[in-house]
Amino acid sequence: MKNEMTLAFDSISENEAFARVAVAAFVTQLNPTLEEVADIKTAVSEAVTNAIIHGYGKEAGEIFMDMTADPAEKTLTVCITDTGAGIADVKKAMEPLYTTDTTGERSGMGFSFMEAFMDEVIVESEPGKGTAVTMKKHIGR
Repeated sequence: MKNEMTLAFDSISENEAFARVAVAAFVTQLNPTLEEVADIKTAVSEAVTNAIIHGYGKEAGEIFMDMTADPAEKTLTVCITDTGAGIADVKKAMEPLYTTDTTGERSGMGFSFMEAFMDEVIVESEPGKGTAVTMKKHIGR
């Protein structure tokens, strides 16, 4: 039987660490290796940080994290959603080193890290309406 959980939290940087801990605790039911947990935490961190920085910027907002553990498939699915600025060109945004940040503080590698650490990454977005990043990780493969 699948197990599902949804969390909602404010778009502040302190909640990035909360999201990492929450997903690490949730995935334990699938008996992942430490490396798999670290990969998942890194990908979730990148997605939540993108929502905070690029989705909302200096505006307050809410981030949703939906998680599904499927023991039969040994798969974790995590969807990070915001209702912020959205992305005009998802394909361009997913290119390594691409960033809309003008301060020079962002590397433009967030989506690349997500793709490197997870088995599947799907990004859906609409300008002015927000972004949903769905990531899957197969445990034990």
